[in-house]
Amino acid sequence: MSLLGGLFKSVPSVSARQAVELVDAGAVMVDVRSTSEWNAGHGPFAQHMALPQLAQRQRRIPESKQVVVVCRSGSRSRGATKQLIAAGFDAVNVSGGMNAWVRVGGRVVDRSGRPGRVA
Repeated sequence: MSLLGGLFKSVPSVSARQAVELVDAGAVMVDVRSTSEWNAGHGPFAQHMALPQLAQRQRRIPESKQVVVVCRSGSRSRGATKQLIAAGFDAVNVSGGMNAWVRVGGRVVDRSGRPGRVA
C-alpha cells in the first residue's frame, strides 16, 4: 500500500444516531477531545482520553466491548479510531462528532453532571 493509500484508508464510521444506539446498547464511548472541551460537555457515560494520552490510557478500555470514538467534529476521532483498531479494538468513528451527537438528541453533561454544551 502506498503512503497516501495508508493515510486515506477508510475508517469504520457510524452516524451520530447509530452512535447513540450503540452506546445505549453497551458500547464504550471514548471522547478524545481536550480537557477543556470535555469539561464543557460530553456524553454522560463517555470515557475521557484526550488524543495525546490515548496510547497510554487505552488499556482502560474493555477489550470485549465495541468502542465508539468521538471528538467535536469527527476529525481527531478518525485518527484515534485508526489507532485503536491497530491496537486490536473493535472501534468506530462518530461521523460529525459531538456536534452531530447533540443534533440527534444525544445527552451532554458538564464535568459536574449538569447539562453541558459542546465546546
